[in-house]
Amino acid sequence: MSDKAAAAERPVKSPCVSVCVLNAADICEGCFRSVAEISRWGSMDNDERRAVLENCNERARQMGRVL
Repeated sequence: MSDKAAAAERPVKSPCVSVCVLNAADICEGCFRSVAEISRWGSMDNDERRAVLENCNERARQMGRVL
């Protein structure tokens, strides 16, 4: 994506669902992000955010929360 197109793109929305409880692996039980991912979200570009969302979906599947 060009710099101009990236600048015009809307930010990828946070997966936060206001269920902020960390499990023993420091993964949020609500959005399935790691502590580091939560902390960095505001400074990530959209490509990084999409990669985090893919990781969240995989974690949710591994935890049996998504089919």
